[in-house]
This record gives sequence, C-alpha cells and structure tokens, in this order.
Amino acid sequence: MIERHFVNQKKKEFEIQNYVINTLGRAGLSSVKIQRTPLGERIIIETSRPGLVVGRAGENIKRLTRELKEKFNLENPQVEIAEVRNVNLNPRIVAEKIAVSLERYGSKRFKAILHRAIENIMKSGALGAEIILSGKVPSQRAKSWRVAAGYLRKCGEVAIEGIKRATTQAQLKSGVVGIKVSITPPDINLVDKIIIKEEQESQQQGSQEQQEQKTQVQESNKESTTESTTGTTKQDDKTQAKKVMNKRRTKHTRSHKRSNSKSSKQSRTHKQKQSRRAKKK
Repeated sequence: MIERHFVNQKKKEFEIQNYVINTLGRAGLSSVKIQRTPLGERIIIETSRPGLVVGRAGENIKRLTRELKEKFNLENPQVEIAEVRNVNLNPRIVAEKIAVSLERYGSKRFKAILHRAIENIMKSGALGAEIILSGKVPSQRAKSWRVAAGYLRKCGEVAIEGIKRATTQAQLKSGVVGIKVSITPPDINLVDKIIIKEEQESQQQGSQEQQEQKTQVQESNKESTTESTTGTTKQDDKTQAKKVMNKRRTKHTRSHKRSNSKSSKQSRTHKQKQSRRAKKK
C-alpha cells in the first residue's frame, strides 16, 4: 500500500529529528528540516549558536553524518546549518533558555525568569506571548503558573496555524518541570483586525508632508550651496582685483623712485660741473 510507505517515511523523519535534537542537546536548536534530493537527504538545522553546533573543525557535523548513515541507513546525508535571526521570536529557543536558567538558579527565582522572558519577547515585536510553567514549583505540590502579555488567540484557524508553540522540560531537584511557550508573531494576518480609513488617510497625508518637507530641505540646501559658490567666486574675483591693483601700485612706486634717483644724479653732476668751471676761472 502507498499509504504505508508515506507513513513509514514520515515516521523515519520524526525519528531523525528527535535524534538530532537529543544528540546536539541544548545548543539553541530551533527546528530540524529534512529535504529529499537526487543527491541524497538534506538536513537543515536552524540554531541560534551555529559555532557550538558545528564544533571545532566541524567535528560535530562529521560525527552526526556518520551516525545518521549507520543508524537510519541514509545514503548521502548532507547536514547544513542556518542561523536564527531573531531569537526572542522563536518559542523553542525561549523555552530552552528558561529551562537552562531554572536548572542553573533553581526554582526560587522562577517568576523573575518568566517575566524577563515575556519582556524580551514583546520588545522584539511580538503581538502577544504566553508562558506556562507546570510542576513542583516552588513547593512540593505540583502547580501551574501562567505569565502572558499582548494578544493571543486560543481557538480558530489563526490559533492553529498562525501562533507558534513549543514545549520543553527542565530537570530540577524537586522533579521534572514542564515549560510551554506560545508567541503571536508580528507578521500574522488577523481576521478580526480593523483598519480605519481615516487613519490610513492621515498616515498617507503625514507621509506626503514628510516627503514635501524633505524636498524643501533639499531645495534649500541646493540654494545655499549655489549661494555659497557664487559668494566664493565673488570673493575670489575681489581678491584677484586687489592683487592686480597692488602689483600696479608697486610698479608705479618703483618707476617713480627710479625717476627721482635719475633726476637727483643729474642735478649733482650739473652742480659739480659748475663748481669746476668756477675754479678754472
């Protein structure tokens, strides 16, 4: 039957995903995707810490490909690493962070850990978020704690397909604690979202006014630059004219000095001649 083939194929993919998550541990894994190509199976691992997943000189990747070949009979598995851009909008990474902090600091500071995680999620641009912590926290009796913020749908198609969810566990001294994280992403299409036309018109007008202001500022900057260039050219012309006048004045003064010196020499020679004539007489 064809149905059994597809069921076995999906079952094998699920086992590969669980094996990869368990072997790599808490290395900030977001998801494990499997794609079948003519060259072999392509396994894409999305993580927030790709260096830790790859290992020194790619040791972890080589070991993982070798184990996948042996355990799951894969012909040519190709493991690729993709980095998660926004860590706080990924529920699996957020849940792993909460689990690590609970195991490190204990259950006494669980409220601060939950509220800090919610604040980081909302600051990253999420429309809503919810974190549910269930287990023996902080007493010996099991109890559920809920921290939520923003808008989060609980039913309908948006809640099934649009909202991101993830669950994980933390091993504490009192026992196992379950962590469930739900996030409403900022790019979700909400059916009941109301958009008022007046707001749209006002936004368009505001954008048009901003563009006009920008154009005016650009024109004023251009005019100021042209004025500054014309002013500089005028100043340059004035300075050149002053230099020419100074050169002419210096030439005139030099020629006047030369003429005065010549006339004084002539008068001296004339006086000397007259004195010589008077002595001869």
